[in-house]
Amino acid sequence: MTKDDVGISDPAGEGPNIKNVSETALWVAYYRAVETRRRDALFHDPYAGVLAGERGEEIARTIPYGKNSAWSMTVRTCLLDEMILQLIGEEKVDAVLNLGAGLDTRPYRLPLPASFNWIEVDLPGILAYKEEKLAGVKPVCKLQSVSLNLADAVGAQTLFAEVNARNAGVLVLSEGLLAWLSREDVEALAKSLHEQANFTWWLMDLMTAALSRWLAQAGWSKATEAGDAKMQFAPEEGPDFFAPYGWKVAETRSMGLEARRLHREMPLAWLWRLLMPLASREKREMYRQLDSDVVLLTHS
Repeated sequence: MTKDDVGISDPAGEGPNIKNVSETALWVAYYRAVETRRRDALFHDPYAGVLAGERGEEIARTIPYGKNSAWSMTVRTCLLDEMILQLIGEEKVDAVLNLGAGLDTRPYRLPLPASFNWIEVDLPGILAYKEEKLAGVKPVCKLQSVSLNLADAVGAQTLFAEVNARNAGVLVLSEGLLAWLSREDVEALAKSLHEQANFTWWLMDLMTAALSRWLAQAGWSKATEAGDAKMQFAPEEGPDFFAPYGWKVAETRSMGLEARRLHREMPLAWLWRLLMPLASREKREMYRQLDSDVVLLTHS
């Protein structure tokens, strides 16, 4: 199987290791299904359960800190929902280009205008899996699914140019994507996206370098690197990494702070807050950096 044909399946029994990047989508879908079942759910994704399958639950149950990661995936989903709908409501965008879409179901579950253009891009295997699981379900907007490996620079550039030509204001979405790319890959992507004048916004999640190092020390990366799912991108510069490539930070939201607002904090967060005043200034700063941000960039 080539990297262009990476597929996923939902039966359990594969063990704790993530086989490939596409399998992380099962894991995220499982967390969305768990949130949807709550009485006080922050969002409702009625398709997440069938998409996650048994394999998604198995990954969450067996990967190190898997169950404890639910809060971050929930908060990320909620924040992106809010920011996407805000930009659409303010009529700042007429299309979303979702790169590495995975098992995202926003074109099916968000209150989008019927005329809105949503383009999702991912590897053939994962898009075929999603199409099979959602057979008979109609999106609420105009949905185009594009099978493409973003490592195909020529193919990506061709797609970007086509989307740019058809839309006046495009929001690029890269949820859960950049962390799996190399620094060089992200540089190339930032340049390629900036070449399109109508790619007005870029919405992403960005892990801090400190959190990336902590996850590696905690053994979390071993369960992903067994396949080809290696976490790589967590720049020391944070969102400022994108400035040399023509992108300016419009908004940054700390997932840790937003989790408290949304009442979805990580386990024992109250204890962390209790102990933090007792820690040294250096320790407090170190703990503060163990975070991820949702970042909105604007084309400059």
